[in-house]
Amino acid sequence: MNTESPLIFVDFEFTMPEGKSLPQAFYPEIIEVGLITVQNGQIEHQYSSYVKPETHTILTERCKNFLGISQAQVDGGISFAELTEILHKSENGIPGKIVTWGNMDMRVLRMNCEKNGVPFPFSGQFLDLSMEYKKFFGDRNQTGLWKAVEEYGNKGTGKHHRALDDALTTYKIYNLVEKDKRYLAKPTPTTIGDRVDFSKVLNKFAT
Repeated sequence: MNTESPLIFVDFEFTMPEGKSLPQAFYPEIIEVGLITVQNGQIEHQYSSYVKPETHTILTERCKNFLGISQAQVDGGISFAELTEILHKSENGIPGKIVTWGNMDMRVLRMNCEKNGVPFPFSGQFLDLSMEYKKFFGDRNQTGLWKAVEEYGNKGTGKHHRALDDALTTYKIYNLVEKDKRYLAKPTPTTIGDRVDFSKVLNKFAT
């Protein structure tokens, strides 16, 4: 049995109001999930599904257009209770490290759990990779997911604002940042030039 804590990369897409102002009683609900579980540096499992909203069940035109999603797709999705069960099982009984791009995913998940009277599914620690990226590169502003991967000279996986594709892109950036961290943490080996003062050697032979 593998007892190593899993790395869990999660991305959600949410419902949106029709306009920019929030109507009374509206709150964002999860309507798509992308989930990747990584063990020993390898993707062990990936999962994608639409999720049926519990309160505001009819998607706005703005939401459908922005996400490229249809009412029928969401209506055929899993329930929110099923979603939390899948998220809970992804830790495999061991508190994992849950990695997201930004803090909105976990905020909305926690809010949805409270609204639906469902226990919060994760027990592990959380990593907002966008803040890690910001601190690592000293950026003043928070960088968008796909802009960040392009700054690395890479491309995002699949299509932006598709939950699984965004989770895969987050995993890609995580690996790139971790590689850079290891590179910077490794001391540069000294060369023979660092150990020998060649000016003294040359002066000796010149005399």
